[in-house]
Amino acid sequence: MRIGYITEGTLEEYARRQTAEADVICAPFAALGEVSYERELKGETSMFEDVALLSKEGKNVVVCGCYTDARGMKRKSVVVAERGRILGVSDMVNRIDGGEFRAGAGIKIFDTQAGKLGIVVAEDLYFPQVLQTLSVCGAEIALCIFEELNETLEQTLMRASAYYYGIPVSVCACGYAQTADIAGKVCFASPQSPCFYDFEREQEYHLVEIRQRGITRRKRSGF
Repeated sequence: MRIGYITEGTLEEYARRQTAEADVICAPFAALGEVSYERELKGETSMFEDVALLSKEGKNVVVCGCYTDARGMKRKSVVVAERGRILGVSDMVNRIDGGEFRAGAGIKIFDTQAGKLGIVVAEDLYFPQVLQTLSVCGAEIALCIFEELNETLEQTLMRASAYYYGIPVSVCACGYAQTADIAGKVCFASPQSPCFYDFEREQEYHLVEIRQRGITRRKRSGF
């Protein structure tokens, strides 16, 4: 699987100068900006259509961050399109200290031609249960669309999550893209835009046992 990252500029600018092929294109929030569902439905804007058209032209999958506005309720979201068709929109599910952006519902995995892509939206990277859910539910890679990185924090969390849950984690942010393998090592990092990484699927399974008191298997009566 070849993944391309847009780390600066808009999606439209990338579409005009697109030269290299990739199975998946990732772009941060600044690439699309704010999307009003109401204006999209009325036909006043066509931002989601632009994402779909880019995936159609490249015959690939496009994963792009955006700020969605549903009648004043703003969320950090990621839209996923494949070969000209919008597969869905995934919202950030955790809201920290009553921030500007509301929490959405549901952690999503998209089954695409490139594989099963788990989506992590922005600060959801800070919550390990999100990556654990993606791993348990069969995602082959977790794609995190972020805003701007805070020095080494996101890289540390990316590496730890990849190691703990046995799923490669890739972060695409403004100015930087990086990926960690299931050994917890940074296997790709670049500030260039666009930049590309040839990702090899890694799926290891191990038997993990634990001793725990209680939960007896003996049959009991009198309940």
